[in-house]
Formats: sequence, structure tokens, C-alpha cells
Amino acid sequence: MSGSLEKSLAILEYLTAYPDGASLGQIATELNQLRSGCHRTLQELMRFGYVRQMPQRSDYALTTRMASMGLSFLSKSGVVDIAQPVLARLAQATEELVRLAIVDGERLTLVAKAQGARSGLMYDPDMGIDLRLSCSAAGQAWLMTLPEDEAIEYVSRQGLGDARDYGPNAPASIKALLKVLAEHRKRRFSIIQDAYALGMSSMAAPVKRPDGPATGVIVIAGPSARLTSKRMTQFSQSLLDAAEELAVSGNASPLLKAANVGTWGNLADRPARVKPGGVR
Repeated sequence: MSGSLEKSLAILEYLTAYPDGASLGQIATELNQLRSGCHRTLQELMRFGYVRQMPQRSDYALTTRMASMGLSFLSKSGVVDIAQPVLARLAQATEELVRLAIVDGERLTLVAKAQGARSGLMYDPDMGIDLRLSCSAAGQAWLMTLPEDEAIEYVSRQGLGDARDYGPNAPASIKALLKVLAEHRKRRFSIIQDAYALGMSSMAAPVKRPDGPATGVIVIAGPSARLTSKRMTQFSQSLLDAAEELAVSGNASPLLKAANVGTWGNLADRPARVKPGGVR
């Protein structure tokens, strides 16, 4: 990857965590770029419509162009059309938020959802984020399908994150995470409480054919006061059935085909990613 392209992508990824914008000095410092070079890159990104300068101040922010491209891609991939009926049925049965995350190389990204809660407290974080693998139900459900050394490498590269950004039960070490993954494998799905966020519970099952890698993960999430361990146990078969249904029907979408897994090839060949910042 050329230096200029890598710097451009680093800036774009960095700005996803700052919807209100970030200053030139902040961007250059955080990304370890020369201020003059960072300014030139920002000007180029503005010229092509990916970045804008905030009115009445000099901060830089993303435009909606990338979001538009992503939504258009998802629409044309067919993944939402395939997954939505499955997610909707599960949401109706559980009366909780149900989400689908797609595996892409080392990343696990939320792409579709269905809200089943009819009243009371609803949990609904932003769509499109890359999940923290170590402490999210989706991340742990995917990691449990991988060889242990591969799971460790993925988590080590992404990092465990700042403990202040997550719940008190988030794994604080690789050893603690591996113990949790072993428990998940026994039941075939993950369960977390107060790990991804304080007061939030979730469970997840991988979208996976018996002879292939996981291509996605289905998640049920809700407030811990309502989505208790007992309720999650009651929902387990419905969750597993939904994941199996998507595994069978997923071949109609390129995003849910096994060919899309591992698109980065060897981890050593992948450029260093921007630190996650606000990504959770």
C-alpha cells in the first residue's frame, strides 16, 4: 500500500469516531503524521467529497459519502433481504433487539437489525460499528469457532480496549477470554452480562455451516434487568435455529458465503489499523 493511500485510509477510519469533527492538530498527533502532510491529505479528501470542514471552525469531519457507499453495497449484496425475515421472527419471539454481524477478514461489523421490544427500555447502539471482539457476545461467538492461536492473534491485534469503555465483566486478559470461549463452545452460543456495557446482556450464535468457517453472527441484546440468564437460556434454541437458517440461505448473498472470510490473507500482510478509539 502506498504511503499516501495508507494515510488517507487512516484519516477516514479515525474520523468515524468523531462525527462532530476533529482538528488538524488532533488528527496529525493521534495518527503520528506530519501536520503539513496531514493537511494536504485532508484537502485531497475534501476535494473528492469524503471529508468536509465544519462551519465556523476548522475541524474536519466525514461526509455521508462513505455511509452512502456502504448502504448501497449492502443493498446490492442481498444480505439484508435474506436476513431481515429471520431477524424479524427472532425479534418478535424474544421481544428484544436482534442484530446480524458479518465477518470480513478480522472484522465483525453490524449490518442489519430488528427491534422486538414493544415498550420499556430499549437497547439499540449505532449500526455499522466494528465490534470489540474480546467483550461483545458477537465477537466471542465468532472467536469460539476459530483455532485458539488464530483467536488470540485477532484479539491481540485489535486489543482488549480501555476497561473504562466496557462493562465490569469484560475479559481483562487473553487467559480470561480463553476460559470464557471454552464455556461458550460447550453450549454452542455465547452469553455475556455487563461485559460489553454495564447494564446490558446479550447472546450470540455463529452463522456457520458444519464444513465451513463462520460468515456471520446473530445477536440478541437487551437490558440486563430484562434479558436475564434464565430468559437467554429459554431463547437458546430459537437463536440456534435462526443461525442455522441463515447459514443455509446465506449462499444467495456474497457477504454470507465462506469465500469472504479471511480476505486479508496472512495477518502479517495487513497494514496496521488505526487504534479503535470510539469503536466498541
